[in-house]
Amino acid sequence: MFERVKLVWRAYQLLMTKHPWKVQILTSGGLVGFSDIVSQQLVERRGIANHNVKRTVKMTTVGLIYVLAVAPCFLAGFITVTGFLGGLPREKIWLKLQKDYKNTLISNYAIWPTAQLLNFYFIPLEHRLAVVQVVALMWNTYLSWMANRM
Repeated sequence: MFERVKLVWRAYQLLMTKHPWKVQILTSGGLVGFSDIVSQQLVERRGIANHNVKRTVKMTTVGLIYVLAVAPCFLAGFITVTGFLGGLPREKIWLKLQKDYKNTLISNYAIWPTAQLLNFYFIPLEHRLAVVQVVALMWNTYLSWMANRM
């Protein structure tokens, strides 16, 4: 069983490297849709007969479009603005985007969906903000390092 999980994970990582946008969009949409299913079935205890499919489709669509649209724009803007504020000329900022953007975006999608999923399902409400802040501290440390290395 563990070997199958490792095999699936390797395949996912390979696909993420070859088709990062497609895989991230599908992963994000799938996680948001799956989260709605878990919410309706385990949290709200609606049962299969009362499952609101329309709601799950709506949530999946949000995951496919909105969640993916925010991170890529934010990260591109972050790299550009930190380069500009750091005094880099336009050409070096463009080279930095070409060099760092893809790996940063992949790292974003490796960290945040998992952190939020675990936080939402296993951490009591009163501790969720603290958990997100700890993950954000680590993520922002990474962003600072990435944005300021040459």
